Amino acid sequence: MRKKITKSTLINMKRRGEKIAAITSYDFLSTKIIDESGVDLILVGDSLGMVILGYDNTLPVTMEEIIHHLKAVSRAKPGAMVAGDLPFMSYQASVEDAVRNAGRLVKDGGAESVKLEGGQQYVPVIEAILKASIPVLGHLGLTPQSLHQFGGYKVQGKDRASADRLFNDALCLERAGCFAIVLECIPWQLAKRITEAVSIPTIGIGAGPYCDGQVLVVNDMLGIHVHPLPRFVKKYEDMGSRIGKAVSAYVDDVKNGRFPEPEHSYSSGTGENDNPKELHEMGEDAG
Repeated sequence: MRKKITKSTLINMKRRGEKIAAITSYDFLSTKIIDESGVDLILVGDSLGMVILGYDNTLPVTMEEIIHHLKAVSRAKPGAMVAGDLPFMSYQASVEDAVRNAGRLVKDGGAESVKLEGGQQYVPVIEAILKASIPVLGHLGLTPQSLHQFGGYKVQGKDRASADRLFNDALCLERAGCFAIVLECIPWQLAKRITEAVSIPTIGIGAGPYCDGQVLVVNDMLGIHVHPLPRFVKKYEDMGSRIGKAVSAYVDDVKNGRFPEPEHSYSSGTGENDNPKELHEMGEDAG
């Protein structure tokens, strides 16, 4: 069994110069597989809005939807640290809302930390959540919940003024007590500058190679997607195409009577291939 990864583990990894591998996950079986691969941090992100629920962006995602998927992930009992996203308007309206909803992700969903987007303006929120003994993962740069404010999905921090603002935000998040910061879609030079300035890990997504770790959406890196992928995604598999071919083959077999065959069927006799415990062990219902 893997030794459980905590916020202290991740901070010590930065100190040792050991890179952090993070990835999203939204269900029990995927989490089992992902955790066995040795990933360090699993994020139940509000990206589930697009990749699982079919929303156009992250804004419609609710607390109930995040908690539902957090429960599935936490049931896998991963050795990786589990972080849950605070969705849009779960923490922006008041500090009280933020603490209450962060507590729900931990108490009801099984999260071991929470992630929220934004910089200096959310320091009081971060400090209040930390007072409730809940670790906080920060998120700067292209923060998807600010989609309409940014005017679309755009690289952030490209000019000196915005770069300095993000740099100062990172320092504020560190001082507030965040155990790590996600840096999304910022120039690699800025990500390097931030990474060298803070003592907590930076986890990049579209922020270049100098961050302390990287995170990708699992569906993107497996090639299960319907929209073009951003340039920062490395596709490690083309599972979307492979799934499509497999299902097409199944449909063709069914339509042409090639499935099921005798070996896929049960008989009324007591043949040696019949196993009465099979369905129970597989957790399936014969009815």
